[in-house]
Amino acid sequence: MAAPPPPDPQFVLRGTQSAVHALHFCGGAQGQGHPLLLSGSLSGLVHIWSLQTRRAVATLDGHEGQCVTWLQTLPQGHQLLSQGRDLKLCLWDLAEGRNAVVDSVRLESIGFCRGSVLARGHQHWTLAVPGRGSDEANSSPRPLLLAGYEDGSVALWDVSERKVCSRIACHTEPVMALDFDSQKARGVSGSAEKALAVWSLDEQQALQALRTQELTNPGIADVKIRPDRKILATAGWDHRIRVFHWWTMKPLAVLAFHSATVHCVAFATDGLLAAGSRDQRISVWSLYPRT
Repeated sequence: MAAPPPPDPQFVLRGTQSAVHALHFCGGAQGQGHPLLLSGSLSGLVHIWSLQTRRAVATLDGHEGQCVTWLQTLPQGHQLLSQGRDLKLCLWDLAEGRNAVVDSVRLESIGFCRGSVLARGHQHWTLAVPGRGSDEANSSPRPLLLAGYEDGSVALWDVSERKVCSRIACHTEPVMALDFDSQKARGVSGSAEKALAVWSLDEQQALQALRTQELTNPGIADVKIRPDRKILATAGWDHRIRVFHWWTMKPLAVLAFHSATVHCVAFATDGLLAAGSRDQRISVWSLYPRT
């Protein structure tokens, strides 16, 4: 029996008028249960989308027309971090309908590298941002940071000790994206080559290569594991979104909706998948419902 054809998107968001390079789901504001989707565009704008009305409810302009590459809300929910190619990281206050930059940090270097946040409670979090060297970081107790490098390696850093605990060669091309499953102590990374790398972290904090998953075409711009750790999705230079079973890496679906490079993917806590593309569209999918 032939496999059923891949589904169509549940809906499509239009109106960024620029390529979409970053996506992030967050809970609704002021106690509303409806999640919001944030998108960052090549033109430097951040759009906040209502998934009910499927329209942008706010537009944030803080990166001087330079591409927004990363978005992340902080534990409180009403604060947003945005990173742009203007070498600036902005902290936004989104409480009670506000959309003001309350602080910003100048970055040394950008490349393709996105920031990362380690949240340890609602009042304490650690931010990692790209830089040229191994700058100091003050944090405890002993947070760990995974980083992908242009030489194709993945490294585990002990942030408190400011040293690399373990490093493995995963790719022959620069690492473009990675994600980590803390329950299974297993991660996945994508690069400019035609393969995903799957690796693990043992109790001695040593990284171990597990396997590679060959792809049809080269170039992975983003990779995300769904919060229930059942499936993962990749954003491809070949205009495709690919979905895999996370434990077996069995290919499950190829979503061929977009007409240009897919730059980013994101999962909501309820399993909804969003993908952003150079074609200026955001596709939203309901796949393999959580059980």
